[in-house]
Amino acid sequence: MIRVSVDTAPIDIGTELAGVEESGAGAVASFTGIVRADDGVTGMELEHYPGMTEAVLCDLAEQAMARWSLLSAVIVHRVGPMIPGDRVVLVATAAAHRREALDACAFLIDRLKTEAPFWKRERRGEAARWVAARAGDHQAAARWAGPDGSPD
Repeated sequence: MIRVSVDTAPIDIGTELAGVEESGAGAVASFTGIVRADDGVTGMELEHYPGMTEAVLCDLAEQAMARWSLLSAVIVHRVGPMIPGDRVVLVATAAAHRREALDACAFLIDRLKTEAPFWKRERRGEAARWVAARAGDHQAAARWAGPDGSPD
């Protein structure tokens, strides 16, 4: 099962993980991204390209399902204004064994950070700035590349 959602609503982790656990898997791995208050961040706003964003996330989930023996892959991402402490993203994977669930979860969040069409603007007091993916995000995504350097 693949489930992808991009919405302004808060992420209900309990409900989302319960749905993943219903797959009958022996292992569920998850990652939750939260708005940080470091460096004086007082808020964040995420914009996306409707339709395209969901398609990219579905494609990533399909890649994970094909690469690992997953029973479930879920990506829930918020858009709109958020404040420190708000959940931004939940990635959850289910498989018969932990290694596949953990690797697939890491793959999805690493690739999502650099491939999904989201635009992030951070606020610090009255000032706001657009934020690009960091070099470390690209390095993390690159570890999942195929032997020829292509994404897969």
